[in-house]
Amino acid sequence: MKRFLIIFSLLSIVLYSKAETIENVAWGNFDSWTVRYIKESRLLGGNTVPLYCIGPRDTIRRNEPYIYGKKGCIWATSNAYANPMGVDKASCSVAPERRDNGYCAKMESKLEKVKALGMMNITVQASGSVFTGQLIEPVKDADAPYQKMNLGVPFTKRPAFMQFDYKCVISPENTYTYATQKSDPTTKTGHDEGQAYILLQHRWEDAQGNVYAKRVGTGFHRFNKTQSTWENDFRVPIRYGDISKQPGYKAYEGLQTTTYVKNSKGKMVPLKEVGYDADAEPTHMIIFFSVGCMPAFNGHIGNTLWIDNVKLVYE
Repeated sequence: MKRFLIIFSLLSIVLYSKAETIENVAWGNFDSWTVRYIKESRLLGGNTVPLYCIGPRDTIRRNEPYIYGKKGCIWATSNAYANPMGVDKASCSVAPERRDNGYCAKMESKLEKVKALGMMNITVQASGSVFTGQLIEPVKDADAPYQKMNLGVPFTKRPAFMQFDYKCVISPENTYTYATQKSDPTTKTGHDEGQAYILLQHRWEDAQGNVYAKRVGTGFHRFNKTQSTWENDFRVPIRYGDISKQPGYKAYEGLQTTTYVKNSKGKMVPLKEVGYDADAEPTHMIIFFSVGCMPAFNGHIGNTLWIDNVKLVYE
C-alpha cells in the first residue's frame, strides 16, 4: 500500500508538471539596460545624470526623448528626461542592480528637487515604477503625470498566474510624504506599500479616437512589509471576470480611472474601462510594478522594491 501511494504521488507530480507551462515575459529578466547620460542645465549645476531604460545594451549621450520598443522591448520605467520651462532635468527612481550573474530592477521612493535661481524651486515626490508600455518625453511639467504613461502592450493569451522574484523594504510607519511642484513637502497619515499587478483587457477605439476596454483578467498584490531576502517564483493569481463580486475583492483592484493610452491617431487619451467580460479575448496586457501604491506625488521616502524574472504561468 505504501509503495502504491508513493507511485501515485510521483505520477501526480509528473502529470501536474506537464499540465503547467511557464513563459518568460520578454525582457523581464532585467539583465539588459540602455544607459542615457542627460546633461542637466547649467542653472541646475550642469551635472550629468544617468537614466536607465530596460532594453538593448547601449549608451546614449544626448538630451533627447527615448525611443521605446527597440528590439521588441515592451518595458518602460518612471525614469524621465524633463524639460520644464526650457530647463533640462533628469529624474531617476529606477536602476539596475547586480544580482548573481545578471541584474534586477530596483525601484525607490525619493524626493526630486529642481532649483534654479529666480526661475523655479520645485520638490516633488517620485515613486519608482516599471511597466509595460511607454513614457512620453520630454516631460514639460508635473501636471497630470498619468497622461505621460502609455500603458499596456498587445497580448491575446489567458495565463493563470504572473510569477516573479522580489524583495523589498517597506516602512512600518503610518506616514508618507506629499510633494508636488505647487506645494512644499508635507507629512500625511497613511501606510504606503509596494504593488504589483497584471491587467488583461479587451480594447477597442471609436471613430472619434476614444479608447474603451472591458476587463478580462486581474491580478493584484501589495507588498505591505519588508522582505529582506529574495522570494523566488512568487505567484499572483489572475482572476477572470467581474472580480468585484468575488471573495477577497479590494477596491484598488477595480476598474481603472487614471489610465491613459495612445490611440491610432497618436494622441494620448483616457482609457475608459467600462466593465468586465471573462469570455472576451484579451487584446492588451498591463504589467505594473511600483514601490508605492499612493497617487502621484505621494509616498514613503526610503521604501525600496526589487523585481526580477517576470514570467507568466499557464495551466
